[in-house]
Amino acid sequence: MKQEIAEIHAMGMLGWLAGQAELLPVFLGATGASEDDLRACAGEAEFLASVVDFVMMDDVWVIDCATDQGWPPEQIMVIRAALPGGDLPAWT
Repeated sequence: MKQEIAEIHAMGMLGWLAGQAELLPVFLGATGASEDDLRACAGEAEFLASVVDFVMMDDVWVIDCATDQGWPPEQIMVIRAALPGGDLPAWT
């Protein structure tokens, strides 16, 4: 997947996350971002990678987000791989 396509998909994931009233504050607290930062950084590949990383922390979030977007859950890993840092191994 090309990075530009991955960014578009990750923006969809950000939209999904922004619509999750209970989950959005967790993301903001974990990243230190504000709602203004969401708007200002929504087009930055590195920020979008952090959104994908956050969603990937919980299988339920992955499934819910992928279902909402009309993707198979595995698509989220493909998206992450195409964003900055996605080619690095995950050691956890």
